[in-house]
Amino acid sequence: MEKRPLRKRIKYFALYWFVRFLLAFSNALPRRWWLAFCGFLGKIAYATSPPTRERVIRHLGLAYAGELSTRQIVDLARRVFVMLGKNAGDIFRSSQVRSRAQLDKFLVTHGYEHFEAANAKGKGVIFLTCHLGAFDLQITNMAMRGLQPNIIGTALKDARLNELLVEYRNAHGAIAIERGKETFRLIKALKSGGSVAILIDQDTKVKSRFVQFFGMQAATPVGAAVLAMKTGAAIVPTIVHLGSDHKQHMEIFPALPVVVTGDDEKDMVENTQVFTDFIEQQIRRFPDQWVWMHERWKTRPGQEIQ
Repeated sequence: MEKRPLRKRIKYFALYWFVRFLLAFSNALPRRWWLAFCGFLGKIAYATSPPTRERVIRHLGLAYAGELSTRQIVDLARRVFVMLGKNAGDIFRSSQVRSRAQLDKFLVTHGYEHFEAANAKGKGVIFLTCHLGAFDLQITNMAMRGLQPNIIGTALKDARLNELLVEYRNAHGAIAIERGKETFRLIKALKSGGSVAILIDQDTKVKSRFVQFFGMQAATPVGAAVLAMKTGAAIVPTIVHLGSDHKQHMEIFPALPVVVTGDDEKDMVENTQVFTDFIEQQIRRFPDQWVWMHERWKTRPGQEIQ
């Protein structure tokens, strides 16, 4: 394995121990104080991270061209950093949660009946979600309800940070699976009536197709569509967001329709577009809580993984 440059080793070393500090300190303050502190850290990150700040502003400018003024975009970018800090703070704090009763003190679940209706069909449930808000709280919530979801995610670049993430996701019975691996296991889980959680709102090195996202072509993972088409599992969208009442709100929506005509390529693209349209609608509801620093439109036509 190629050795990392010294600068990157120092960076990830410092980041790892900073995360460990936040995990250890996250329950030392009342939750509102803690979230205010984490929001302040977000303000510091906005002021001291010019490349990331400019990337967020650039992406917001692309997505909201003709809709928001330059001033509105800059103000929204500031809020993105603050809300990122607050939502990350709740994820850190939730690492100490040991029961549903503790979780329910700050996380409100809406629409659980939509999962129950989809699950009653007996073909498995694919939770379709995105990097909005404190998105990992959804896994904690599902696991504490006894669902034992398989959560598909991209491995972090640093092994130690990735280990922390996997431990967090597996803590209450969820099963973390690296994106692109163990496809047979996922199909088996769905066919036996289990559940899988998939995030498809990032440009990653997996099988993808181009669909419209904020009016631009974006390479989008097709795993959710492929699994649904192969197994007949229901696609149940979910999101989580921090509300004005200072509580986290997980929303579970009615299952989305899945098109199966026999033309696999066409169906894969059409279904992925439907899923992506839904995700865009939710991001537009809470634009300051999505990860605009991600290079969502990086891959160009012809570069996607087939």
